[in-house]
Amino acid sequence: MTLNIVLVEPQIPQNTGNISRTCAVTGARLHLVKPMGFTVTDKNLKRAGLDYWDKLDITYYDGLSDFFERTKGGKYFYFTTKSRHVYSDMRYPDGCYILFGREDAGLPEELLHENPDSCLRIPMRPTLRSLNLSNSVAIAAYEILRQWDFPDLERSGKLTRFTWED
Repeated sequence: MTLNIVLVEPQIPQNTGNISRTCAVTGARLHLVKPMGFTVTDKNLKRAGLDYWDKLDITYYDGLSDFFERTKGGKYFYFTTKSRHVYSDMRYPDGCYILFGREDAGLPEELLHENPDSCLRIPMRPTLRSLNLSNSVAIAAYEILRQWDFPDLERSGKLTRFTWED
């Protein structure tokens, strides 16, 4: 099964680096929609992603119109604080795209308005603006993977100096 994580105009390299690491450990594909607030050679981006860069499947797009043209027919879900629907109530199909907007502005409201049933919110206290982008992506990705029964992911770990009793 394939999960596609889409960052639309990300601005903070550390967030994108952290999200890249999430993609690497889950097997999700990363889609980066330009313009971005950094270059992919940014040292902060690479530091956050550590040594996982060779494990990533990344595609770059020259704007949202390029993204939608090249992924035509995809099933899209838009994560936003402006939604009336909760992310955990949705059922996600194989190959879906989950989109996240800029850290400072979110996704374009026109896009949200045109797709009200596909806009999803992570619940939070009403007096606070939003979660960190990399945290939001991790929450959404793991909910989808949970629904899919964590395909191809290791479910148990091993102690380094001890063994678990069975």
